[in-house]
Amino acid sequence: MAAHHPSPLGRRAMLGAAVAGAGAAALLGTATPAGAVGRPAGRAATDDLRTPTIVAHRGASGYRPEHTMGSYQLGLDLGADIIEQDLVPTKDGHLVCRHENDITGTTDVADHAEFADRRTTKTVDGVELNGWFTEDFTLEELRTLRATERIPDQRPNNTLYDGRWRIPTYDEVLRWAADEGRRRGRPVWLYTETKHPTYFRSIGLGLERPLANLLRRHRLHRASAPVILQSFEPTSMRRMADLVETPRVVLFSSADSRPWDLQEAGDPRTVADLITRRGLREISAYAQGIGPTLDLVIPRKSDGSLDQPTRLVRDAHDADLLVHPYTLRNENRYLPAEFRRGDDPHAYGDVFGALATYFGTGIDGVFADHPDTALLAAADFRR
Repeated sequence: MAAHHPSPLGRRAMLGAAVAGAGAAALLGTATPAGAVGRPAGRAATDDLRTPTIVAHRGASGYRPEHTMGSYQLGLDLGADIIEQDLVPTKDGHLVCRHENDITGTTDVADHAEFADRRTTKTVDGVELNGWFTEDFTLEELRTLRATERIPDQRPNNTLYDGRWRIPTYDEVLRWAADEGRRRGRPVWLYTETKHPTYFRSIGLGLERPLANLLRRHRLHRASAPVILQSFEPTSMRRMADLVETPRVVLFSSADSRPWDLQEAGDPRTVADLITRRGLREISAYAQGIGPTLDLVIPRKSDGSLDQPTRLVRDAHDADLLVHPYTLRNENRYLPAEFRRGDDPHAYGDVFGALATYFGTGIDGVFADHPDTALLAAADFRR
């Protein structure tokens, strides 16, 4: 392989020496050299980030209501390499784990008569929403709510766990990861997203500084920390780069979409501009990876089947960037047409075939709602 095209081992090493030295630093609180990101760390450093790396998307969200401690714990117990969280703020500035600040469909808030007057209409990133929002509740108030399954019609089995868990704070998740790490004798990796950072900054609830403060409090602000930060807004990761050394990833939606921070700044660039070779080189100045939608890796034809792979993975690797696309789900409705089985959109399709195809493009990992399935496919691919 050419020198300018780093091996998967080298790219994984960029994200920190999780086992050789850095893992011990994360567990024991010992000092780690600044600027470790980007430096070769040796083969042992990649043990906690196998390729392909399997990220439990919002936890094991195919089996439990997303962003609950039950979902996170199951993702870890199933063997996922990294557990993902999304962060939104409360009215009093605490960071909690929800995919969206709109909690209408992921909690029992509608059943709480005392909060009926909190229902409102807001515009978030240009989208008008009606419901209940985390930024209108204190943490104490949010703790009275219980989490529910977001898509009950598609995943009725998950509704068994409705009401079992409350909304976790990020501080609770960090403490859970530290406890599990000590118990297992290895770091527990987290993948943490700042949600709608420009919107929250506009209402005085910026995410980056509180997140940086929490990472520092838990000694996870070094380049060797077993945490990856992520955002759909590139400027959020730029801000985090100024606050902590924790590894960072820029997320990409469809090619013709435009990150909200760029829209607000009057920057005309779309995702298509950001994923050019030049755009990727610019991103590599403040981030260690990208998280594109799977359709940016292999587009779909008009009939829903896969087309030919793009050059995104190759170009990203040339820029020394990891590639962790999202999201692989087992259900037919989410799979490319050729991997669907039967007519039931909620039934499982040939997810192993789909994953083998995506892994064949050279991606470094994938976000998956069903991490156990993805882990089996990753093991098959390594063999």
